[in-house]
Amino acid sequence: MVTSMMTKNAPATCDLTIIGCGLSGMAAAFFAAEKGFSVAQAGVSGGLIFATGLLDLMGTHPVENARRWEDPWAAIDAVSNDIPDHPYARMDPNVIKESLAKVVSFLEKNNLAYVKNGNHNSELMTLLGTTKFSYYVPQTMWEGVLALKEKRPCLIVGFEELKDFNAAQISKRLMGQWPGLRWKNIRLANSLNASPLVAGDILARDMETADSVENLVHLIRPHLKDAESVGLPAVLGMKRPHEIIEALSRELGVKIFEIPTTPLSVPGLRLNEVFTQGLAERGVKLFFPERIQSWEKESDGTFLLAVGHGAGRKWIRTEGVVLATGRFWAHGLRADRDKIREPLFDLPVHQPEKREHWHHERFLDLRGHPANRAGLNIDNQFRPLNPGGEPAFEKLFAAGSILAHQDWMRMKCGSGLAISSAYAAVEAFSNMRGVTSKDVQH
Repeated sequence: MVTSMMTKNAPATCDLTIIGCGLSGMAAAFFAAEKGFSVAQAGVSGGLIFATGLLDLMGTHPVENARRWEDPWAAIDAVSNDIPDHPYARMDPNVIKESLAKVVSFLEKNNLAYVKNGNHNSELMTLLGTTKFSYYVPQTMWEGVLALKEKRPCLIVGFEELKDFNAAQISKRLMGQWPGLRWKNIRLANSLNASPLVAGDILARDMETADSVENLVHLIRPHLKDAESVGLPAVLGMKRPHEIIEALSRELGVKIFEIPTTPLSVPGLRLNEVFTQGLAERGVKLFFPERIQSWEKESDGTFLLAVGHGAGRKWIRTEGVVLATGRFWAHGLRADRDKIREPLFDLPVHQPEKREHWHHERFLDLRGHPANRAGLNIDNQFRPLNPGGEPAFEKLFAAGSILAHQDWMRMKCGSGLAISSAYAAVEAFSNMRGVTSKDVQH
């Protein structure tokens, strides 16, 4: 957190301020810093800490048919044709590819490697014992993709202390299509100082203690039998999971992989920590955890943003703003009795005309609910529109799930949408300022 007291007369100044610290906010701050802009970022805990760590691009369309696409680029073409206001329809596919490649390269340089299957989605198992498609997969999970594809003899190991991961459920639901799949629960108590019940993030940090690999090898080896692969909950270390997986694989003589877990998600926490550290190293002024409470428009066209409230209030003067505040859970949108609002800038929100049309009658309707596609209408520069259909402000941009005409959760496009829209918003700001130099190299 920025600790210096900044008055209204002496605010922090920057070129671009990112509001939000989910994946879209983190990506926007990264892209802006790489451009050489001075950047500030404010927000409270973003959705990253609840994320699986998978980087979905486009997996399902139409959602009512639950059609899964092995080729996400063909899926994006179909979505752009069927939903012309979808954010993907405003971007060249090459821009989407470039934005994802830049983020993955940044993550890899910070010891968080990702793998993909050419230009296609990969199928992997989930916590529920189902399978899903994703585009970029954490390297810690990649052997699980191969094990599922080849139906290798595989053992799923659960920890009795981690009740949110059910190895039996995963195995039993997949056994019909995967005859060589087995499961076993092991108890970590007395080996990793584990209590009867423990959160995944605590387990992950315990896994990095000196004797963790030796203890796990001792506990897993008696149950291997003919297994060629072993899947474990994604808690195999916070900062160096690759080292732990390599050591386990070597000692056990099998391929080890992680399976996504429930929130708090360790792969999501890994992403959050890498971004936070990497942005700080690039000079981004981080106001965490702080919300932008109010704003003013200055006579020179800049924004004056109030961060926090009361005696600890600070101010940021910024030329441009990227609004990446998410939807309802993150308070980027707020549902009142009569309408859905954007609470900070009071921007108009695309939504059904009447509240009774927000939801379908069935809670689990395959189409999803109309409220899930509520959000901000934008122009081709990713600027939110005012009631008259014009940009609300020249240099106010929006990115991520706050954008209208998409249901990222059901369409399996959340990460790709977050990253590519952040890239598009920063590029639009850069173009308006006439920045033509190549990205700053770090």
